[in-house]
Amino acid sequence: MAPSFIGVLCALALVSSSDAVPPGPLPFGQASGTASITLQTPLVRSGGTSTQADPAGRLTPAVDPDIRVASPLTGASPAPEPAPPTATPAPDLAPPSSGTGVAPSTETLGSPEATAASTESTPQTASIPPLWAPDQELGSPSTTQLAAPQPAPALSAEALVPDSNASAILTVFTKINEYRVANGLNKVKYHPTVAGMSQEWSDSIATREVIEHRASFWTDPRALNPNNGAGEVIAIRTDRDAAQLVEWWKGSPGHNAMLLDPRFNVMGAGISYTNSTYQIWGVVNFFGYTTLPAGTLDSPGGAGSGGALPPPPPSLCDAPVKHMPPTLNLAAAAITGPADLVSVDSAGQLLNRASTGPRTYAAPKVIGSGFGGAKEVFVTDWDRDGAYDVLTQWTGGNLTLHRGIASGGFQAPITLGTGGWNTLTLAVGGWCANNRMPQILALDSAGNLFLYANKGTGDIADRVAIATGVYASRLSMVDYDADGFQDVLALKADGTVQLYRGWGTTAVRAEARPTVATGWTDVTGIRPLRNVTGLNSTGIALRRANDTVQYWDLTWGSLASPSNIAGPWTGQRLAQ
Repeated sequence: MAPSFIGVLCALALVSSSDAVPPGPLPFGQASGTASITLQTPLVRSGGTSTQADPAGRLTPAVDPDIRVASPLTGASPAPEPAPPTATPAPDLAPPSSGTGVAPSTETLGSPEATAASTESTPQTASIPPLWAPDQELGSPSTTQLAAPQPAPALSAEALVPDSNASAILTVFTKINEYRVANGLNKVKYHPTVAGMSQEWSDSIATREVIEHRASFWTDPRALNPNNGAGEVIAIRTDRDAAQLVEWWKGSPGHNAMLLDPRFNVMGAGISYTNSTYQIWGVVNFFGYTTLPAGTLDSPGGAGSGGALPPPPPSLCDAPVKHMPPTLNLAAAAITGPADLVSVDSAGQLLNRASTGPRTYAAPKVIGSGFGGAKEVFVTDWDRDGAYDVLTQWTGGNLTLHRGIASGGFQAPITLGTGGWNTLTLAVGGWCANNRMPQILALDSAGNLFLYANKGTGDIADRVAIATGVYASRLSMVDYDADGFQDVLALKADGTVQLYRGWGTTAVRAEARPTVATGWTDVTGIRPLRNVTGLNSTGIALRRANDTVQYWDLTWGSLASPSNIAGPWTGQRLAQ
């Protein structure tokens, strides 16, 4: 039998986050031990950079020659968006075929021969070099001492298997150190805080089924201010053989250099299991320190080499539970995905227009009634069970939750808040970086912006002020600048929109508030959307005058030219 496949797809550039490329499914009839990785959508976005396929299937700005690219989605048309920034192509560092059981590709991207070969010949390994920290940035306090971690982007497909990874992590740690000692190098030690950062990222890429680096991971506080080098390697396999992750890295020149970098003296590892084609996902972060940070261990779970780290102070962003919902088939659900458009008509009926492709929608379907007294309706997976729910702010002052059912319809409403909610301007989304549950941002008439914690189906009461002096008639929570953190768009009475950038904590960034849009005086609804133009794409829909709903793409970190979504929209209010 062919050896199990290891796919590795890493960063395009040394100082920015990578493009997300989803692993493609196994072709029909192909042996389970091997797989190819293909890009199935015309647009894939994550973090601060994006990869876009042109009509011929080629990618910009830069892609390793080993990546096979399928044709864009049928019917997809190029968006009127600004061109992405260019990047220097990374060198080809694919490992030799003897190390993985698959040979590296040398064919041209997008060519018919390459596309055909990806399904008719031996599958290929996709490989881009590991991510190294620029040494000059490690010496700059301004880039190594941030007040917030770099989080995982918003998740979509989620299929983590909750099995213990302790043995796999110990295996990776042991194999790396055996290799270093055999080459005359000192062993690296282990740090649980660094490992927490690695595990978070491993979970993130595994649940989203993309293989990419965390942007500027060395600036994360959990990196503990390294001053002598930093690096990250990633690998996946179709089985759970953790030792073979290390063997793959040894067989790739770029990854091998990181395993044998004499500057590194601390590592952390994250291992995630999924129930999809790729069963194990591994992330290792390496750091070099002149002085070992407190809490450094000789091995995972071993003896310490310094004082224990104090626990971080509690925060309203802390997750009450580590909730990982199943991946559900939502074809029969009232709301079928994150790109759907929900509205309330003049009769109080709740309508859904299901997304059918890039900027295209099905005819409206009635999914509820009795919403005539709603001030605002919000679409979210509030309880993180995989089905989309409806959170309603009523003119009478209450806040209720209709939990979605995957097989169709909603459960009976649950009251989350009683009285006074009608006086607030709300936005709903994943504000906190370390909490997968959605939260609420609420603006009062005095300009105070509060974060309300998600209490599941319990009463919402706990809150913390995250900003003052915010005056707006409407709020929307969306990752505007494509950095992986949710931001706030504040629509003012004069039609201007100010940007309040978040960084995953109970605060907004302390900076000037830029005006990012003007002329929005007629906007009565702002709906954040995902996957409208492609997998993991981000944008917003605006309900405007003259029976118009517009889609504005945010894939490149700023508002692109709008396109209209077919109606009719007369007498309908857009859910948020």
